[in-house]
Formats: sequence, C-alpha cells, structure tokens
Amino acid sequence: QVQLVESGGGLVQAGGSLRLSCAASGRTFSTNGMGWFRQAPGKEREVAAAINWSGGSTYYADSVKGRFTISRDNAKNTVDLQMNSLKPEDTAVYYCAARRAGGGVYINSNDYTYWGQGTQVTVSS
Repeated sequence: QVQLVESGGGLVQAGGSLRLSCAASGRTFSTNGMGWFRQAPGKEREVAAAINWSGGSTYYADSVKGRFTISRDNAKNTVDLQMNSLKPEDTAVYYCAARRAGGGVYINSNDYTYWGQGTQVTVSS
C-alpha cells in the first residue's frame, strides 16, 4: 500500500513563502503521478499542482502559476511544493495525492487513489 504524510504547513504573512513536503512509503512511487491539492473553507478541493513520474512534466492551476513549484525526488520518495508570494486566498488545507498506477500528469481529484491527511496553510494579510 501507499501512505503519504504531509508536513510544512503553518501561518505565514502575505507575500511570504512556505515549503510543503510529502513523504511517501509503499509500492511503485517512482512511477506514480503525484499532485498537490487544496481545499479552502466552504470550497471544493482543487488541484494546485501535479507532476509526472520523472518530474519532467508539471501542471499548475492558473491561480498559482508563477508562484508555486512542484518537484519530486524519487530516490527519497518525496514530493515538495514550494510556495512563494503567498496570498490570503491560498489559505487552505493542502493534500498530497498519489496515483494507484500511471505516471502522467493528472489534475482531477478522482484521478488519485492515495491521499495524505492534509496540512493547514494560513496566509494572513
């Protein structure tokens, strides 16, 4: 099985930066597509960023493009989300997600089988 554990959330001022990390354990991490999703209070869960098996292809939501960077280190079984120039509207619980199979870039919640517990990111103005 695959287990995902997020870390790095917290409170940050608008304009600041934060790095989220996701540690994966279990099978076939190196060939899984991975994603970071977020869910703000009263809103649906949405993709923030996604990355393919090698890290060579990525996707970013328009709302975060140019500010967030997703990366992965398959040797360490980790995927990170570097968040810069944070805005209050970035406030959400952020979730790491992994595909059951398939190494491409996937941007829908239902493309993923495995989910972390989430980490809270709060951006104050």
